[in-house]
Amino acid sequence: MSNNSQFSFGAATGVGSLPGGDAREAARTATGAFEDFPFLPELPARGPGADMIGRTAGLLVEVYARVEPSGWRVGDRPGRDTKRAWAWLGEDLDALEEFTQGYEGPLKVQAVGPWTLAANLELRNGESALSDLGAGRDLAGSLAEGLRNHLADVQRRVPGAQIVLQLDEPSLMAVLRGHVRSASGYRTHRAVDRQLVEDTLREVVGVHGNGPVVVHSCAPDVPFALLRRAGAAGVSFDFSLLTERDDDVIGEAVEAGTRLFAGVVPGTDTALSDPAGSVMGVRTLWRRLGLRPGLLAEAVTITPSCGLAGASPEYARHALAHCVRAARSLADNPE
Repeated sequence: MSNNSQFSFGAATGVGSLPGGDAREAARTATGAFEDFPFLPELPARGPGADMIGRTAGLLVEVYARVEPSGWRVGDRPGRDTKRAWAWLGEDLDALEEFTQGYEGPLKVQAVGPWTLAANLELRNGESALSDLGAGRDLAGSLAEGLRNHLADVQRRVPGAQIVLQLDEPSLMAVLRGHVRSASGYRTHRAVDRQLVEDTLREVVGVHGNGPVVVHSCAPDVPFALLRRAGAAGVSFDFSLLTERDDDVIGEAVEAGTRLFAGVVPGTDTALSDPAGSVMGVRTLWRRLGLRPGLLAEAVTITPSCGLAGASPEYARHALAHCVRAARSLADNPE
């Protein structure tokens, strides 16, 4: 059930986070670098509430969270930390709205997915929400409702946008394998049943109605087939972590119409190769899979390998521009 058929993705975009703390500067960068696929930047350097978990906790409906020394924990009412998360997001949306006047086309917004949220948000007893499947279910429901409100707000602000929702799930494989540590650190939470993981993801993916949802993870062994079954129209991943044993699932995903968001540009400061060199691995994969070269531009969006929060501002701008040039190289010379 991929939502790709009637939707046109851009050739390149960002993952989400950028360095620094200036919302207007970040929006200018994200919209200026990607004229046909901008994204709503996240600026975790501003502190609690601008970080990945805090920002998404601020979207939850009737669930509030506060910062404890061990991380984000569910509380009874919206305290200072929740209000800070709301303020940062409002500032980011105002800036995005300013720089997307009259824009029409795909626009990406990011939030943490239900399983990474459950793995990283503590219940009142200090254990992660993964320790209580009922609490996890409530959390997913609250997230779904919050995302529905968030998407409607973005649509009001940028009426011409075709919104792409990205769910960040870096902890997904740890949840599936039972590798998420308990509060004491001495044991791990039991692996969550794959069917439950898939069903919960499907529920959250479903809030976007007819719009496409992309699931992002820059951890190894991204479960492409599970994400596809859950309704993801695209999968965003660190291309350098693929191995040949991923070939079959990737080939099946592409043939089923799943968009690949290939993270080929390093997320932290380094010397970059020429744009053609950055996408050489993508071309090689295509040949190995026996897919026709003409399908490349239709099936692949080029991104950094992960968020750019740890990069210098200069490198971040350079990396985003490099993604655009690499995507152009792929489209111009698919073979």
